[in-house]
Amino acid sequence: MIRKIRYNSPVILTFTIISFVAFVANIITGGISNRILFSVYRSSLYDFLFYIRLVGHVFGHANWEHFSGNIIMLLLVGPLVEEKYGSFTVAIVMFITAVVTGIINSVFFSTAMLGGSGIVFALIMLSSLTCIKGEGIPLTFVFVAVFYFGHEIYSGVFVDDNIANLAHISGGVIGCLFGVFMKPRLGVYKNIQ
Repeated sequence: MIRKIRYNSPVILTFTIISFVAFVANIITGGISNRILFSVYRSSLYDFLFYIRLVGHVFGHANWEHFSGNIIMLLLVGPLVEEKYGSFTVAIVMFITAVVTGIINSVFFSTAMLGGSGIVFALIMLSSLTCIKGEGIPLTFVFVAVFYFGHEIYSGVFVDDNIANLAHISGGVIGCLFGVFMKPRLGVYKNIQ
């Protein structure tokens, strides 16, 4: 019997499709679409496209390795988080992460930034907090937080690799905040005792 393919994680899959379209557009336009729409950088607040780029930068990627690295992690973690918290909450986390990382980059850095890694790290941190049920902080979260934030701080201070570590850290903090203050949807733990 042939099973149907279902659009099981609408927010994550839609993000993936938009990112792929942006990636192809960037190739076709020789980098112009990334510069105009899919990267964020310091510019005038009177520039309408600045506000598009403030959110749109998360869809842009510099090359195949950048794109595939972010999208594979997003497709691994995102559907689980979307199932636990719901599509609306995941969309809000992604939107807030895009805006916050875009503002931070525009205020503190003079270079352009693009990519969805801040969102990926927000979802990783959020996923590690899905097991909070009032009994304390999960040890897995502590390990993820120590290794993740430790790596990003170390890389930000000691490694010159053109990676937006502050965007990763900001995304991780946003994921932690949502994980602490948001409850998973009802019924998620009905089979766990």
